[in-house]
Amino acid sequence: MSRIHLETVDLRLLRMFMTIVEAGGFTAAQGELNLSLSTISTHFTELEGRLGVRLCRRGRSGFQLTAEGQAVYDELRRVFDTLERFGARVRGLRDRMTGTLSIGLVDNTLSDPQAPLERVFARFSDAAPEVSLTINTRPPNELLRDVIAGQLHLAIASFPRIVPGLSYQDLYQETNHFYAGRGHPLFALSDAAIDLDEVRRHWLVARSYWGSRDLKIFAISAPHATVSDMEGAVRLILSGRYLGYLPDHYAAPFVQAGRLRALLPRQLSYQAPFQVAVHADRTRSPAVELFITLAKEELGRPAP
Repeated sequence: MSRIHLETVDLRLLRMFMTIVEAGGFTAAQGELNLSLSTISTHFTELEGRLGVRLCRRGRSGFQLTAEGQAVYDELRRVFDTLERFGARVRGLRDRMTGTLSIGLVDNTLSDPQAPLERVFARFSDAAPEVSLTINTRPPNELLRDVIAGQLHLAIASFPRIVPGLSYQDLYQETNHFYAGRGHPLFALSDAAIDLDEVRRHWLVARSYWGSRDLKIFAISAPHATVSDMEGAVRLILSGRYLGYLPDHYAAPFVQAGRLRALLPRQLSYQAPFQVAVHADRTRSPAVELFITLAKEELGRPAP
């Protein structure tokens, strides 16, 4: 028998042979192979020629493997079982979540019951134990910059603007009130005695990363103080000399202690949408997709 060069044997012919054997004959395999009987017969004859052995007997007694055909089938079964295991392992390597996931967050969301990121981290760590997390806390505008630059895989915040090239998915809404601190002239006044003109006469705090958003409703050209984070804002407001915006959850302990008061909530309060931002064009890893899915499931839900 001449030497068989298996690399010249089309794998499709070998799979066809296995399908025919497992179906019990040419006719029975016709539907699964989606080929005509004449085409199947031609391919089968070609396979026998390449292997140099007769694989089956066909006649009135039906389809029957020869001894050589049975041996070829048994070997092929082992080969294809090995190939299937190989494919499963490759898919596992491809889909296994490893490496590092870099996440950007804004500060002072820990007190927000709508932002239980600890639940997201717990579920993610259970599902992807081989992924290392890197958490970066920065102002929203810097988070957007770093997602664009590829330094962060994703960022979660209320963003001051929509940046072309990024994709945004909504998570939840954060309520922001306009506050006065104890000792400020407006602190003890009723809302009925306060209007926008009165507010404009006092010193206002603006958050640098919001641009003019904190001041838009007051129609003033510049704030009397600018801060880069919530702690700076609340300290100025608590001084009794400045007015400014804070998230309700962050201000809540000071309100309960009688140190802060929300002014004109019906007029001045607003909802800040929190979103997850990712690069729209870069291929997202399974780890990124998993984290986004978990964040969308957990954030915004009431605490258990």
